[in-house]
Amino acid sequence: MNIKILNLIDGAKKATGVAVIIDVFRAFSLECYIMDKNPKILYAVGDKELAYKYKKENKDSILVGERHGIKLSGFDYGNSPTEIENADFEGKTIVHTTSAGTQGIDSAINADIILTGSLVNAKAIAEYIKKNGYEEVSLVGMGIETMYEAEEDTLCALYIKSLLEDKPLEDILDRIEHLKLTTGAKFFDEKQKDVYPMNDFYFSTKLNRFNFVLKVNKKNNGLNEIERIDL
Repeated sequence: MNIKILNLIDGAKKATGVAVIIDVFRAFSLECYIMDKNPKILYAVGDKELAYKYKKENKDSILVGERHGIKLSGFDYGNSPTEIENADFEGKTIVHTTSAGTQGIDSAINADIILTGSLVNAKAIAEYIKKNGYEEVSLVGMGIETMYEAEEDTLCALYIKSLLEDKPLEDILDRIEHLKLTTGAKFFDEKQKDVYPMNDFYFSTKLNRFNFVLKVNKKNNGLNEIERIDL
């Protein structure tokens, strides 16, 4: 198996084979929690204007997302697992846009298959890839607003790679704990609690919480449909 670890928009553009677009804090962790609430459909879009347009034409749809971490004006929810914890998404249509993760989906123009990546379903991702016999895998960390590499995304990529190679990282839990001191520190900063609730850290690092993968079905209109595949 040929496994590449790539980063940011340039990495997403270079991704081939199965592209796992990783955004641990918080986009693709959040999408797992959304899909666990059984929505009718979940769309991931890069362009926020597409989200606004869809809402205008479909009043019952729910907008979820952020720019610079902050909930977009007119959106129902931000990019926060904590915020949607008690939300009822059963049978609803959700449109999700973010500064990093959904941009990676749009940029993965050379991939044959696109999966979203997070720690909460990392094992399921590895099992799905092995089960289907895919030989070319690109693990792409989208980082902080697609501008800087993020330690949590790199860790997720390394963890998935280790599972694909049947050499699991023995210190994965220690590495997750260390994130509290680095890229995860914002969740423990009292001044940022309104944007980055502390529980978002724990929701996003609950290792292998879900036994499903999220596959992206790209649409020409930019409304990329997220498909849940249970293992």
